[in-house]
Amino acid sequence: MSTGLDTAPRAAAPSDEAARRSFRRAAGRFPTGVTVITTVLDGEPHGTTVNAFATASMDPLMILVALGRRSRLREQILRSGRFAATVLAAHQERDARWFADSARPAGAEGFSGRPWRPAAHSGAPVLLDGVASFDCSLAATCPAGDHTVLIGRVEAFEELSQEPALLFSDSRLVACPAQTPDRTETA
Repeated sequence: MSTGLDTAPRAAAPSDEAARRSFRRAAGRFPTGVTVITTVLDGEPHGTTVNAFATASMDPLMILVALGRRSRLREQILRSGRFAATVLAAHQERDARWFADSARPAGAEGFSGRPWRPAAHSGAPVLLDGVASFDCSLAATCPAGDHTVLIGRVEAFEELSQEPALLFSDSRLVACPAQTPDRTETA
């Protein structure tokens, strides 16, 4: 029986564009949350959309994000030593696309029309329409190929709403299935 899928295992070679596209498609099958990572440098807010975000530790509380090595935000966070992550709500597809657009205005103008407030520790913008936020100091960095993993020590965090989160899957932004009010913690 044929599924129509190319199921042959691939060995990735950095110079093989077909392998990179195939890897991207395979990795895209894993749904991720969507965040806007922000910082403040020289009094100006900066941010970008990131889906490479995860919790890293419960003791101490830490998160990690991966930013491209050529990302302006990467350099700004390395200089400021602090950042915030806002987990986007399902209705924030426009915000996800806006902060992913490298042609959008820089600095405060790039946040115009989007409600935000400075995080208590870092001063980095927290988008108020999100579902959660994490206010971090930069604890460590780790080179990872064409990206840098930034590990943030969580200085403060909060749930902003009970709305479903925005997800990225199969190169599409989609709403997280509705959450039940009776959430239980898992290990």
